[in-house]
Amino acid sequence: MSLREQISLTIFLLVVVGVYGLELVLVARSLANGVRRQPVRAILFSKRAIVLHVVAIVGIGCLLYGYFIEPYWIDVNVTTIRTTKLKQTGFRVVQMSDLHCDRKPRNEEALIRIVRNLKPDVIVATGDYLNHPAALPRLKETLGRLEAPLGKFAVDGNFEARRWPGVDGLDGTGFRPLASETVVVTKGADELGIFGMSYIRSDVPHESIAELPQDRFDIFLFHTPDLIEDVNGLGVDLYLCGHTHGGQVALPLYGALITFSKFGKKYESGLYAVGDTVLYVNRGLGMEPRPAPQVRFLARPEIAVFDILPQQ
Repeated sequence: MSLREQISLTIFLLVVVGVYGLELVLVARSLANGVRRQPVRAILFSKRAIVLHVVAIVGIGCLLYGYFIEPYWIDVNVTTIRTTKLKQTGFRVVQMSDLHCDRKPRNEEALIRIVRNLKPDVIVATGDYLNHPAALPRLKETLGRLEAPLGKFAVDGNFEARRWPGVDGLDGTGFRPLASETVVVTKGADELGIFGMSYIRSDVPHESIAELPQDRFDIFLFHTPDLIEDVNGLGVDLYLCGHTHGGQVALPLYGALITFSKFGKKYESGLYAVGDTVLYVNRGLGMEPRPAPQVRFLARPEIAVFDILPQQ
């Protein structure tokens, strides 16, 4: 977590504690006055107290919304990319990320239904599939029911690398794991390259990424946005990742509080142009496991769709 994120989170928590701490003080004072048969109304219904009550009530409403509604409200974002590297045919690529299957089902059935209706040519998944081993059968069933005629491809995330290194969540699902390798799919006379790289920490030295063919449209799959400035100029047309959850909790006007990316808020979620590469940071479908708060706020779970088409 960067220093800026630590400061932002600390300020946010201090504000929350301050608001509800003052509410408790007001209630305690009013109860004490009631016991002493002294006026209560002046304490609870002064202009400042009313403002504080409203802020506290709005905060509770946001918490309820973030717990009961937003985590299940999937956003489907469609991006159209025109390229001279395709001559006749387009490809529809659907990206899912950060499913974080847990003991309690969440968005698995909705994912299957939505992806089926999107009719993808290719499905890609960019890591962090499992929160708890009890959810492994449901994870495999979910991934196995997703269909794409040109293939399903995946890379692992930090959860696979650190928390579940001996658990293969992709085995038997039809997803092909990519570890520093490229697959090429064809449709008509056109080709699409998909290069996937296993998760590594941004501060760990790694092998250099080979330059990709300049005349082919190539997608780069990695769990985090942390390599985007390393691959610029290497023939990567579209870089797909997740990891940040869009902050999972974001604030109006400010955005994500925490991204756990070395770039902090620079690439927190959504679409970016970085040199010759288009970067898309997917907010993911699930949530960090406990003790992280089981809420999403202004960071809806998402499925990303990319229609890659010939230049008109």
